[in-house]
Amino acid sequence: MFVQVELPLGNPRDVISLPASAINYAPYGDSVYVVTDIKDPKGNTYRGVRQQVVKVDGTRGDQVAVISGLNPGDEVVSSGVFKLRNGAPVVINNDVKPNNDASPKPEDS
Repeated sequence: MFVQVELPLGNPRDVISLPASAINYAPYGDSVYVVTDIKDPKGNTYRGVRQQVVKVDGTRGDQVAVISGLNPGDEVVSSGVFKLRNGAPVVINNDVKPNNDASPKPEDS
């Protein structure tokens, strides 16, 4: 027997991969919180977050592909996004990191 197979793979594209816990899913559009310097009404600068609408397209394991709305190098909140609001002050703690495994395996299988 002989079989000839042709698989169309599509064109490669650049995506930003984020942990699924970083995405705030909502009916009006998905978003993430980007950490940035924000000025308060008195003109003082503080580290805070701004909500950024993103377009996601596909997942692989714990990772979500963001195809628009973010720039490489943007600092994104990766957990606890449901507790935030636009302009909220934040303290960065990188001790706690969510899983970001491309092929997760259940522990109790």
